[in-house]
Amino acid sequence: MIAVHHLTRAEARRIAVRAQLLDAARPTDLLTVVRHLNVVQHDQTAAVAPNADVVLWSRLGSAYAPAHLQAALDDRRLVELRGFIRPAADLALFRAQMREWPGTGNLRGYQQTQAAWVTANDACRRDIIRRLRQAGPMTSRELPDTCTTPWASSGWNNNRNVVMLLGFMEERGEVVTVGREGRDKLWDLAERVYPDTTAVPAQEALRARDERRLRALGIARGRGAECPVEPNDVGEAGEPAVIEGVSGEWRVDPEQLGRPFQGRAALLSPLDRLVFDRQRMVDLFEFDYALEMYKPADQRKWGYWAMPVLFGDRLVGKVDATTNRKTRVLRVDAVHEDVRFTKAMAAAVDSEIADLTAWLRRG
Repeated sequence: MIAVHHLTRAEARRIAVRAQLLDAARPTDLLTVVRHLNVVQHDQTAAVAPNADVVLWSRLGSAYAPAHLQAALDDRRLVELRGFIRPAADLALFRAQMREWPGTGNLRGYQQTQAAWVTANDACRRDIIRRLRQAGPMTSRELPDTCTTPWASSGWNNNRNVVMLLGFMEERGEVVTVGREGRDKLWDLAERVYPDTTAVPAQEALRARDERRLRALGIARGRGAECPVEPNDVGEAGEPAVIEGVSGEWRVDPEQLGRPFQGRAALLSPLDRLVFDRQRMVDLFEFDYALEMYKPADQRKWGYWAMPVLFGDRLVGKVDATTNRKTRVLRVDAVHEDVRFTKAMAAAVDSEIADLTAWLRRG
Protein backbone atom coordinates (compact mmCIF):
# COMPACT_ATOMS: atom_id res chain seq x y z
CA MET A 1 0.00 0.00 0.00
CA ILE A 2 1.38 3.43 -0.97
CA ALA A 3 1.77 5.78 1.99
CA VAL A 4 0.11 9.19 1.89
CA HIS A 5 2.62 12.02 1.55
CA HIS A 6 2.17 14.89 4.03
CA LEU A 7 3.24 18.24 2.59
CA THR A 8 3.31 21.79 3.82
CA ARG A 9 1.87 24.49 1.58
CA ALA A 10 5.40 25.70 0.85
CA GLU A 11 6.46 22.20 -0.25
CA ALA A 12 3.38 21.88 -2.46
CA ARG A 13 4.01 25.29 -4.02
CA ARG A 14 7.61 24.44 -4.78
CA ILE A 15 6.57 21.20 -6.43
CA ALA A 16 4.05 23.09 -8.56
CA VAL A 17 6.54 25.80 -9.57
CA ARG A 18 9.33 23.37 -10.37
CA ALA A 19 7.01 21.09 -12.36
CA GLN A 20 5.98 24.07 -14.49
CA LEU A 21 9.66 24.84 -15.27
CA LEU A 22 9.46 28.16 -13.44
CA ASP A 23 12.27 27.62 -10.96
CA ALA A 24 15.80 28.96 -11.36
CA ALA A 25 16.87 26.10 -13.66
CA ARG A 26 15.57 27.60 -16.93
CA PRO A 27 15.08 25.17 -19.84
CA THR A 28 16.69 25.98 -23.17
CA ASP A 29 14.77 23.99 -25.79
CA LEU A 30 11.28 24.79 -27.08
CA LEU A 31 10.19 21.23 -27.84
CA THR A 32 11.46 20.00 -24.48
CA VAL A 33 9.36 22.67 -22.76
CA VAL A 34 6.16 21.83 -24.65
CA ARG A 35 6.64 18.09 -24.13
CA HIS A 36 7.08 18.65 -20.40
CA LEU A 37 4.24 21.15 -20.03
CA ASN A 38 1.97 18.71 -21.91
CA VAL A 39 -0.19 21.55 -23.31
CA VAL A 40 0.16 25.23 -24.11
CA GLN A 41 -3.12 27.07 -24.67
CA HIS A 42 -3.19 28.71 -28.11
CA ASP A 43 -5.40 31.63 -27.10
CA GLN A 44 -5.09 34.61 -29.45
CA THR A 45 -5.86 37.36 -26.94
CA ALA A 46 -2.76 39.54 -27.25
CA ALA A 47 -3.00 42.36 -24.73
CA VAL A 48 0.73 41.77 -24.19
CA ALA A 49 1.37 38.92 -26.66
CA PRO A 50 -0.50 35.73 -27.57
CA ASN A 51 -0.75 33.38 -24.61
CA ALA A 52 1.45 30.63 -26.04
CA ASP A 53 4.26 33.10 -26.68
CA VAL A 54 4.06 34.57 -23.16
CA VAL A 55 4.05 31.09 -21.61
CA LEU A 56 7.13 30.06 -23.58
CA TRP A 57 8.92 33.37 -22.94
CA SER A 58 8.28 32.91 -19.19
CA ARG A 59 10.23 29.64 -19.33
CA LEU A 60 12.82 30.20 -22.05
CA GLY A 61 13.41 33.92 -21.66
CA SER A 62 14.23 36.30 -24.48
CA ALA A 63 16.03 33.57 -26.43
CA TYR A 64 12.56 32.36 -27.42
CA ALA A 65 11.08 33.72 -30.64
CA PRO A 66 7.48 33.19 -31.83
CA ALA A 67 8.93 32.04 -35.16
CA HIS A 68 10.36 29.01 -33.36
CA LEU A 69 6.87 27.94 -32.30
CA GLN A 70 5.42 28.58 -35.74
CA ALA A 71 8.18 26.49 -37.35
CA ALA A 72 7.42 23.58 -35.02
CA LEU A 73 3.73 23.82 -35.91
CA ASP A 74 4.46 24.12 -39.63
CA ASP A 75 6.59 20.99 -39.72
CA ARG A 76 4.12 19.09 -37.51
CA ARG A 77 6.43 18.45 -34.57
CA LEU A 78 3.69 20.23 -32.62
CA VAL A 79 -0.02 20.32 -33.44
CA GLU A 80 -3.02 22.26 -32.23
CA LEU A 81 -5.95 20.23 -30.90
CA ARG A 82 -9.04 22.04 -29.64
CA GLY A 83 -7.14 25.21 -28.83
CA PHE A 84 -4.14 23.57 -27.15
CA ILE A 85 -0.68 23.03 -28.63
CA ARG A 86 0.59 19.51 -28.00
CA PRO A 87 3.45 17.29 -29.16
CA ALA A 88 2.33 15.55 -32.35
CA ALA A 89 3.23 12.16 -30.89
CA ASP A 90 0.61 12.63 -28.16
CA LEU A 91 -2.22 12.49 -30.69
CA ALA A 92 -2.12 8.70 -30.40
CA LEU A 93 -3.59 9.22 -26.92
CA PHE A 94 -6.71 10.86 -28.41
CA ARG A 95 -7.44 8.64 -31.42
CA ALA A 96 -9.62 6.15 -29.55
CA GLN A 97 -11.65 8.96 -27.96
CA MET A 98 -12.10 10.55 -31.40
CA ARG A 99 -13.40 7.28 -32.84
CA GLU A 100 -15.85 6.89 -29.94
CA TRP A 101 -17.24 10.45 -30.19
CA PRO A 102 -19.46 11.62 -28.58
CA GLY A 103 -18.69 8.94 -25.98
CA THR A 104 -19.58 5.45 -24.86
CA GLY A 105 -22.08 4.01 -22.41
CA ASN A 106 -24.87 6.19 -21.07
CA LEU A 107 -24.41 9.50 -22.83
CA ARG A 108 -25.18 12.76 -21.08
CA GLY A 109 -27.86 15.03 -22.42
CA TYR A 110 -25.47 17.45 -24.11
CA GLN A 111 -23.65 14.54 -25.80
CA GLN A 112 -26.89 13.23 -27.21
CA THR A 113 -27.82 16.70 -28.44
CA GLN A 114 -24.47 17.18 -30.16
CA ALA A 115 -24.56 13.77 -31.83
CA ALA A 116 -28.12 14.29 -33.08
CA TRP A 117 -27.25 17.73 -34.47
CA VAL A 118 -24.18 16.44 -36.34
CA THR A 119 -26.24 13.57 -37.77
CA ALA A 120 -28.96 16.00 -38.91
CA ASN A 121 -26.31 18.03 -40.75
CA ASP A 122 -24.32 15.13 -42.17
CA ALA A 123 -24.63 16.49 -45.70
CA CYS A 124 -22.92 19.72 -44.63
CA ARG A 125 -20.21 17.74 -42.84
CA ARG A 126 -19.50 15.72 -45.98
CA ASP A 127 -19.51 18.91 -48.06
CA ILE A 128 -16.86 20.46 -45.77
CA ILE A 129 -14.68 17.36 -46.13
CA ARG A 130 -15.06 17.45 -49.92
CA ARG A 131 -14.16 21.14 -50.17
CA LEU A 132 -11.11 20.81 -47.92
CA ARG A 133 -9.92 17.80 -49.90
CA GLN A 134 -10.19 19.73 -53.15
CA ALA A 135 -9.04 23.21 -52.11
CA GLY A 136 -6.82 22.66 -49.10
CA PRO A 137 -6.93 24.72 -45.89
CA MET A 138 -9.86 27.12 -45.53
CA THR A 139 -11.35 29.33 -42.84
CA SER A 140 -14.89 28.88 -41.56
CA ARG A 141 -15.85 32.06 -43.46
CA GLU A 142 -14.87 30.38 -46.75
CA LEU A 143 -16.98 27.30 -46.12
CA PRO A 144 -20.67 27.65 -47.09
CA ASP A 145 -23.29 26.96 -44.48
CA THR A 146 -25.42 24.14 -45.88
CA CYS A 147 -26.73 22.97 -42.50
CA THR A 148 -30.41 22.12 -42.57
CA THR A 149 -30.77 22.31 -38.78
CA PRO A 150 -29.32 25.46 -37.16
CA TRP A 151 -27.32 25.28 -33.94
CA ALA A 152 -29.51 26.68 -31.19
CA SER A 153 -27.82 28.39 -28.27
CA SER A 154 -28.64 31.13 -25.78
CA GLY A 155 -25.09 32.40 -26.15
CA TRP A 156 -22.92 33.85 -28.90
CA ASN A 157 -22.68 30.49 -30.74
CA ASN A 158 -26.33 30.64 -31.74
CA ASN A 159 -26.68 29.86 -35.46
CA ARG A 160 -22.87 29.75 -35.94
CA ASN A 161 -23.38 26.48 -37.74
CA VAL A 162 -20.10 26.03 -39.62
CA VAL A 163 -17.98 27.01 -36.62
CA MET A 164 -19.82 24.57 -34.36
CA LEU A 165 -19.73 21.77 -36.91
CA LEU A 166 -15.98 22.21 -37.45
CA GLY A 167 -15.49 22.00 -33.69
CA PHE A 168 -17.35 18.69 -33.49
CA MET A 169 -15.50 17.40 -36.55
CA GLU A 170 -12.24 18.24 -34.78
CA GLU A 171 -13.38 16.22 -31.76
CA ARG A 172 -14.16 13.35 -34.17
CA GLY A 173 -10.66 13.52 -35.64
CA GLU A 174 -11.83 14.63 -39.10
CA VAL A 175 -10.41 18.15 -39.31
CA VAL A 176 -7.62 20.06 -37.60
CA THR A 177 -6.42 23.65 -37.20
CA VAL A 178 -3.28 24.21 -39.30
CA GLY A 179 -2.82 27.97 -38.94
CA ARG A 180 -4.63 31.27 -38.91
CA GLU A 181 -5.59 34.10 -41.20
CA GLY A 182 -5.80 36.99 -38.79
CA ARG A 183 -7.91 35.65 -35.94
CA ASP A 184 -9.68 33.05 -38.11
CA LYS A 185 -8.56 29.44 -37.86
CA LEU A 186 -7.41 27.66 -40.99
CA TRP A 187 -8.88 24.16 -41.19
CA ASP A 188 -7.61 21.14 -43.09
CA LEU A 189 -8.26 17.41 -43.15
CA ALA A 190 -6.73 15.67 -40.14
CA GLU A 191 -5.53 12.82 -42.35
CA ARG A 192 -3.06 15.25 -43.96
CA VAL A 193 -1.67 16.42 -40.63
CA TYR A 194 -1.88 13.75 -37.96
CA PRO A 195 1.06 11.34 -37.79
CA ASP A 196 0.40 7.79 -38.92
CA THR A 197 0.45 6.25 -35.45
CA THR A 198 -1.60 3.48 -33.88
CA ALA A 199 -4.28 4.63 -31.48
CA VAL A 200 -3.65 3.79 -27.83
CA PRO A 201 -6.65 1.94 -26.30
CA ALA A 202 -9.03 4.37 -24.59
CA GLN A 203 -8.47 3.45 -20.93
CA GLU A 204 -4.72 3.16 -21.36
CA ALA A 205 -4.70 6.53 -23.12
CA LEU A 206 -6.71 8.15 -20.33
CA ARG A 207 -4.21 6.91 -17.73
CA ALA A 208 -1.28 8.16 -19.81
CA ARG A 209 -2.87 11.58 -20.21
CA ASP A 210 -3.47 11.81 -16.46
CA GLU A 211 0.17 10.89 -15.81
CA ARG A 212 1.46 13.51 -18.26
CA ARG A 213 -0.81 16.14 -16.77
CA LEU A 214 0.46 15.37 -13.28
CA ARG A 215 4.06 15.52 -14.45
CA ALA A 216 3.34 19.01 -15.80
CA LEU A 217 1.46 20.21 -12.70
CA GLY A 218 3.50 18.42 -10.04
CA ILE A 219 0.58 18.30 -7.66
CA ALA A 220 -3.17 18.33 -8.38
CA ARG A 221 -6.47 17.00 -7.17
CA GLY A 222 -7.43 13.50 -8.23
CA ARG A 223 -10.99 14.61 -8.93
CA GLY A 224 -12.25 18.06 -9.81
CA ALA A 225 -14.86 19.99 -11.72
CA GLU A 226 -15.33 18.77 -15.29
CA CYS A 227 -13.35 20.68 -17.93
CA PRO A 228 -14.43 19.97 -21.51
CA VAL A 229 -10.98 20.05 -23.17
CA GLU A 230 -8.03 19.85 -20.79
CA PRO A 231 -8.91 18.71 -17.24
CA ASN A 232 -7.32 20.12 -14.10
CA ASP A 233 -7.52 16.84 -12.19
CA VAL A 234 -5.34 13.76 -12.67
CA GLY A 235 -7.34 10.70 -11.65
CA GLU A 236 -5.19 8.03 -10.00
CA ALA A 237 -1.88 9.26 -11.42
CA GLY A 238 1.04 9.65 -9.04
CA GLU A 239 0.72 9.06 -5.31
CA PRO A 240 -1.73 10.33 -2.67
CA ALA A 241 -0.91 13.45 -0.67
CA VAL A 242 -2.44 15.81 1.84
CA ILE A 243 -1.43 19.44 2.20
CA GLU A 244 -1.28 21.07 5.61
CA GLY A 245 -4.10 23.58 5.97
CA VAL A 246 -5.78 22.56 2.69
CA SER A 247 -8.84 20.32 2.54
CA GLY A 248 -9.19 17.24 0.36
CA GLU A 249 -6.92 14.60 -1.09
CA TRP A 250 -4.29 15.39 -3.67
CA ARG A 251 -2.05 13.47 -6.04
CA VAL A 252 1.64 14.25 -6.27
CA ASP A 253 4.31 13.32 -8.79
CA PRO A 254 6.74 11.21 -6.73
CA GLU A 255 9.63 12.36 -8.95
CA GLN A 256 9.19 15.84 -7.48
CA LEU A 257 9.42 14.82 -3.83
CA GLY A 258 12.50 15.73 -1.82
CA ARG A 259 14.16 17.76 -4.54
CA PRO A 260 15.97 21.03 -3.76
CA PHE A 261 14.34 24.26 -4.83
CA GLN A 262 15.77 27.54 -6.03
CA GLY A 263 13.25 30.06 -7.28
CA ARG A 264 13.29 33.15 -9.46
CA ALA A 265 10.98 35.93 -10.59
CA ALA A 266 8.57 35.38 -13.48
CA LEU A 267 5.72 37.27 -15.12
CA LEU A 268 2.91 34.92 -16.05
CA SER A 269 0.10 34.95 -18.56
CA PRO A 270 -3.31 34.85 -16.86
CA LEU A 271 -3.82 31.57 -18.77
CA ASP A 272 -0.57 30.01 -17.54
CA ARG A 273 -1.17 26.51 -16.19
CA LEU A 274 0.39 27.46 -12.86
CA VAL A 275 -2.61 29.74 -12.21
CA PHE A 276 -5.22 28.51 -14.69
CA ASP A 277 -7.00 26.35 -12.11
CA ARG A 278 -8.06 29.24 -9.89
CA GLN A 279 -9.13 26.99 -6.99
CA ARG A 280 -5.76 25.24 -6.96
CA MET A 281 -4.10 28.66 -7.16
CA VAL A 282 -5.98 29.77 -4.02
CA ASP A 283 -5.36 26.48 -2.20
CA LEU A 284 -1.60 26.45 -2.79
CA PHE A 285 -0.65 30.11 -3.18
CA GLU A 286 -3.44 31.91 -1.28
CA PHE A 287 -3.43 34.40 -4.15
CA ASP A 288 -6.28 36.82 -4.87
CA TYR A 289 -6.69 37.08 -8.63
CA ALA A 290 -9.26 37.15 -11.43
CA LEU A 291 -8.94 37.80 -15.14
CA GLU A 292 -10.74 41.12 -15.57
CA MET A 293 -10.80 41.59 -19.35
CA TYR A 294 -14.55 40.95 -19.41
CA LYS A 295 -15.29 43.47 -16.66
CA PRO A 296 -16.13 47.14 -17.32
CA ALA A 297 -12.98 49.27 -16.93
CA ASP A 298 -14.29 51.02 -13.81
CA GLN A 299 -14.80 47.67 -12.05
CA ARG A 300 -11.26 46.34 -12.53
CA LYS A 301 -8.98 46.10 -9.51
CA TRP A 302 -5.78 45.08 -11.30
CA GLY A 303 -6.22 45.69 -15.04
CA TYR A 304 -7.46 44.25 -18.31
CA TRP A 305 -4.76 41.55 -18.60
CA ALA A 306 -2.89 41.82 -15.31
CA MET A 307 0.02 39.36 -15.25
CA PRO A 308 0.53 37.40 -12.02
CA VAL A 309 4.02 37.88 -10.55
CA LEU A 310 5.87 34.82 -9.27
CA PHE A 311 8.79 35.28 -6.90
CA GLY A 312 10.35 32.09 -5.62
CA ASP A 313 7.46 29.90 -4.50
CA ARG A 314 4.98 32.74 -3.94
CA LEU A 315 2.64 34.74 -6.14
CA VAL A 316 3.33 38.22 -4.87
CA GLY A 317 1.57 40.71 -7.17
CA LYS A 318 0.30 41.66 -10.61
CA VAL A 319 1.72 43.72 -13.47
CA ASP A 320 -0.95 45.65 -15.38
CA ALA A 321 0.56 45.94 -18.85
CA THR A 322 -0.45 46.16 -22.51
CA THR A 323 1.48 46.23 -25.77
CA ASN A 324 0.99 48.66 -28.63
CA ARG A 325 0.75 46.29 -31.60
CA LYS A 326 2.14 48.79 -34.11
CA THR A 327 5.14 49.99 -32.13
CA ARG A 328 5.64 46.83 -30.01
CA VAL A 329 6.09 49.07 -26.99
CA LEU A 330 5.08 47.63 -23.63
CA ARG A 331 3.12 50.03 -21.43
CA VAL A 332 3.07 49.25 -17.70
CA ASP A 333 0.21 51.06 -15.99
CA ALA A 334 0.73 49.59 -12.53
CA VAL A 335 2.64 47.06 -10.48
CA HIS A 336 0.33 45.81 -7.74
CA GLU A 337 2.16 44.47 -4.67
CA ASP A 338 0.18 41.84 -2.77
CA VAL A 339 3.05 41.80 -0.29
CA ARG A 340 5.47 44.65 0.21
CA PHE A 341 8.32 44.11 -2.25
CA THR A 342 11.81 43.94 -0.86
CA LYS A 343 14.59 45.62 -2.83
CA ALA A 344 15.55 42.20 -4.23
CA MET A 345 11.98 41.45 -5.29
CA ALA A 346 11.50 44.86 -6.90
CA ALA A 347 14.79 44.55 -8.79
CA ALA A 348 13.93 41.04 -10.02
CA VAL A 349 10.46 42.12 -11.20
CA ASP A 350 11.92 45.19 -12.93
CA SER A 351 14.42 42.93 -14.67
CA GLU A 352 11.63 40.69 -15.97
CA ILE A 353 9.68 43.71 -17.23
CA ALA A 354 12.80 44.96 -19.02
CA ASP A 355 13.38 41.54 -20.58
CA LEU A 356 9.74 41.35 -21.70
CA THR A 357 10.04 44.82 -23.22
CA ALA A 358 13.18 43.92 -25.16
CA TRP A 359 11.69 40.61 -26.31
CA LEU A 360 8.53 42.27 -27.61
CA ARG A 361 10.54 44.84 -29.56
CA ARG A 362 12.45 42.09 -31.32
CA GLY A 363 9.14 40.59 -32.38
